[in-house]
Amino acid sequence: MSESSTPPQAAAKATRLIPLTKWNDHHDWPPIGGLRHLVFNAKENGFERCIRRVGRRVLIDEAAFFAWVDEQNAGDLS
Repeated sequence: MSESSTPPQAAAKATRLIPLTKWNDHHDWPPIGGLRHLVFNAKENGFERCIRRVGRRVLIDEAAFFAWVDEQNAGDLS
């Protein structure tokens, strides 16, 4: 009679958090300088949902980043 339930942590969509300084080890674009510009202006450009801060470390949520890029390009499609 025991039901297997998924813990809330596992139910959440798994994503990879990449330190800003290591981004180019995983992806060629954007360069570190471009990412820093996005982080610096995050409140104006909506990029703040892609950022996770742990102390002084800035982590980029990989899945949120590519979703943000898709949203930025959605307005350009006709």
